[in-house]
Amino acid sequence: MHALLVIDVQNDFCPGGALAVAGGDEIVAGINAFMGQFDAVILTQDWHPAGHSSFASVHDGKAPYDMIEMPYGAQVLWPDHCTQGTEGAAFHPLLKTDCADLIIRKGYNPAIDSYSAFFENDHKTPTGLEGYLRTRGIKEVTLVGLALDFCVNFSAVDAAQLGFKTHVRTELCRAIDLNGSLTEATNAMAGAGVAVD
Repeated sequence: MHALLVIDVQNDFCPGGALAVAGGDEIVAGINAFMGQFDAVILTQDWHPAGHSSFASVHDGKAPYDMIEMPYGAQVLWPDHCTQGTEGAAFHPLLKTDCADLIIRKGYNPAIDSYSAFFENDHKTPTGLEGYLRTRGIKEVTLVGLALDFCVNFSAVDAAQLGFKTHVRTELCRAIDLNGSLTEATNAMAGAGVAVD
């Protein structure tokens, strides 16, 4: 059994959004066309409460993309994005959401950011996705979506480390590439045994 994990294809990560990834909307049609090849389709959705601790706006004197130390480690501070219930948090309007077996919302704990579809950024608190996949008998996952160097990367590395056969289709992803983050992510995925196509 093979699942497609569609990571964070949301308005705020597409052009015009609060944390736009260049070309983020260009992958939607390809992802839609790809969905029919899988036994299951899972969508993830960044879902932050207002005033989330990863937002630069809640830290005096800090700007978006500054780094701070949180109890769980280094954290990039982001522009306010994907706030629960906003248009920015909604899926891209052309994404086929009706064929999703499951939608995993992440980043809803105000104290911990959550890049991975499997764990919050403390690398301990699970989202429940692993259990769902195992219950369904899924042993292989392919990841697409946004952004390649953050949420796709962290999700793919976690999937591989949990023992799933893991692929990333880069033509159906786009990256932020913040201070070399794309190279770092590519190396991390390769190091974890992820097949990056």
